Amino acid sequence: MSTVVMHNVVSVDGFIADAHDQVGPLFDWYGNGTVDVGLGRVSQASAGYLQQVLPEVGALVIGRHLFDTTDGWNGRPASGEHVVVVTHRPRPEGWHPDAPFHFVEGVAEAVAKARELAGERTVGVAAGEVGGQALALGLVDEVAMDVVPVVFGSGKRYFGSLDTQHLLEDPHVVIQGDRVLHLRYRVRRQSR
Repeated sequence: MSTVVMHNVVSVDGFIADAHDQVGPLFDWYGNGTVDVGLGRVSQASAGYLQQVLPEVGALVIGRHLFDTTDGWNGRPASGEHVVVVTHRPRPEGWHPDAPFHFVEGVAEAVAKARELAGERTVGVAAGEVGGQALALGLVDEVAMDVVPVVFGSGKRYFGSLDTQHLLEDPHVVIQGDRVLHLRYRVRRQSR
């Protein structure tokens, strides 16, 4: 069964975008290195990490806001082969009809569809409201953060409006890149 990993680039104070929905310097590390990873040129340390995790992704789960903001990356998944969009609105009429994007109404349905599409590969869930809801539902196995040394002070939170406590294990991945720290934590499962 696939592993579900909630992921995003995040400021030190826990924001994935500022109060004006701008990402500011969060993605600058994708252009400050010498190794081309297809998404940009990154440091050797970041390249080693990305070259390991990106091929593992089979499907992404994102919210409609991210879809609209990026125009669905022009019909090409940012990673993996499929994107499942959580939304109450249908696919935009005429928008890349052959794109491997699936539009569903709920987070649980989206994760189930992404698991089906990913097979044994990883399901990536975008942090923010959708990611926070998936974590609250117990659907997230790991939390991955690319922490950038910037403080936003306010904005869109990594865990969305999640208001319950969730314990994570100690990080099992800690890689220092250039202007980014790659971290991965397994979600501690509560015994019932």
